[in-house]
Amino acid sequence: MGKKTQASATKNKEKRQARKLEQRKIADGMSSVTSANKLKDLATLCKELLVYRNNELEVEMYIQRISELDKNVLQWAIDLTERNMKRLYETCAWGWNRDRKVEEMTDEGAWYLIAREKNGTLLAFSHFRFDMDFGDPVLYCYEVQVEAEGRRRGLGQRVLIVLEKLANATRMRCVRLTALTHNPAASAFFRACGYSLDETSPPKDEAAHYEILSKSTEGPDGESPEEKSSLSDGMRAVQVASTQ
Repeated sequence: MGKKTQASATKNKEKRQARKLEQRKIADGMSSVTSANKLKDLATLCKELLVYRNNELEVEMYIQRISELDKNVLQWAIDLTERNMKRLYETCAWGWNRDRKVEEMTDEGAWYLIAREKNGTLLAFSHFRFDMDFGDPVLYCYEVQVEAEGRRRGLGQRVLIVLEKLANATRMRCVRLTALTHNPAASAFFRACGYSLDETSPPKDEAAHYEILSKSTEGPDGESPEEKSSLSDGMRAVQVASTQ
């Protein structure tokens, strides 16, 4: 075999191995997503984080699938989203479409983290899902919404910490989210919480009105996602009206 032929054979072998590794990575990721969505009680994975106290604020959190969520709580979540985000949507290419937002928020794959005061007053929520995104198993944070009286008290940050704990415990590669570029308060908040521009974010020269941010996780065994190789972004804009 000549040098060129041998080099070509070696290169082809490397390509096949790379494809197999990528296929295995995707299969493992899909398995993690399926396992996460089969869990009955996510609270057991993060129960130490579900009570939050900050001065006079005392908040309890709980997690439910959309199929389990009280209809009144869901209605509150939809209304809060509209109050906080309608104006921002109307000033970008998406526009505000309540029916489309309701459809998104009631998708069968949706999970909800609800934060309420001890007296039952609802203060904040996150809509999230375990999903495959660009070949990665991720916890995708669709929304973080906080009532005005709950802002600037660390509650939004605690919500993200809970999501990060869940992503870690379920072997997701990261928490990923979509933020509107004309919502600087949200971008500043996420970056302060350790989120950075994701590799799947649109190139800046495209002048998109959104960006993809993410925060990598470590597995339960302390390994980063990259070390565990053995094992449609547009409307998924995370909703944050102001600094949390």
